[in-house]
Amino acid sequence: KKKKNSSPGVEAEAKHRLVLLEKELLQDRLEMSRQRQALKEELGTRSKQLEEEVRSLKEQLETCQREAKTAKEEAERALRKQDGTLAQLHAHVADMEAKYEEILHLKAGCSQDNLDCLLAKLRVVKPHWDANVLRLHTRLKEQLRQFGLNPLDL
Repeated sequence: KKKKNSSPGVEAEAKHRLVLLEKELLQDRLEMSRQRQALKEELGTRSKQLEEEVRSLKEQLETCQREAKTAKEEAERALRKQDGTLAQLHAHVADMEAKYEEILHLKAGCSQDNLDCLLAKLRVVKPHWDANVLRLHTRLKEQLRQFGLNPLDL
């Protein structure tokens, strides 16, 4: 009888403990499920933030690449223009040298009156040439400054 009486009490207590353990287990699962859901939401939010950051950085990169390409094209255009101006200046100088040579050859075979005539012509033409040379020189110096170069260094 004692075994029978003590047995149901022990069984009841064991069942009670089992129910309590199951209850704790269910509560732990519920808390873990909530934590998992919170982490999942946090991960989703962080993922969206990172995707937005990547998109923004890609846009910035594309903008920088476009600006760099435009700047490079402008620099190349300016260099081509400068090269053309330099070629014009060299041609102009060569033309002036040829004309001076022609005048010097004429001078050697001319009389004094012809020399005076030539000198008078030179006096008339020289200011025009000097003005052209000065204008070209000033423009080239400005173009060199635009490229960040000091004309005195060249």
